[in-house]
Amino acid sequence: MTSIATSTWELVFWEQQGVMHAAVRGPETTASSVETVGDSESFGITFAHGTSMPHLPIGPLVDGGHGSPHVTERTFLLRDEEWQTPEFDDAELLVQKLVRAGVLVRDPIVDEVVWGGAARVGSRTVQRRVAAATGLTQSAIRQIERAREAAVLLEAGACALDVVHRLGYYDQPHLARSLQRFIGRTATQLQQPDPAADPLSLLYKPESPTGS
Repeated sequence: MTSIATSTWELVFWEQQGVMHAAVRGPETTASSVETVGDSESFGITFAHGTSMPHLPIGPLVDGGHGSPHVTERTFLLRDEEWQTPEFDDAELLVQKLVRAGVLVRDPIVDEVVWGGAARVGSRTVQRRVAAATGLTQSAIRQIERAREAAVLLEAGACALDVVHRLGYYDQPHLARSLQRFIGRTATQLQQPDPAADPLSLLYKPESPTGS
């Protein structure tokens, strides 16, 4: 599978060959190839920019992750505490419990400035808070999200030149470099996908998230 870049982090759960797993996966700054073995089922909770776990500094999680040391079909460990392994319908309930317990915290300024808002603090303070919460710079986040949006548009049938103008790339070579780095595909490959090619990880239209 080709795992595309993402500027957010996730709490993911998956079953592979009858064994349950859970892990925190950090932001990914480039597209990469991920080997999959056998059949597996998975789902994850993607958190808004500015949401973090103080006991797991985000910096070391960038392009990596942290697995739970003990996982069963019913429970997993996080911050050395046992939590109920969620299903799709009760993922929000788990998030609420993590917030109440202080496992999850959120810096609202980070989410606001990432999506173009104005902060009431100095630029250096903003830079420090964005880096502390996301592990990335504002510029890196915007580059990744722009590439993801470009890929969605191209998959939907938009021509490359229209995407260049719509998303503010300098020219088509600039778009091509961005796609190769963050998505691992060319514009043509996105417009005319090869059924035999490795599948892409989940690609959705990026938008300003609400909440965590």
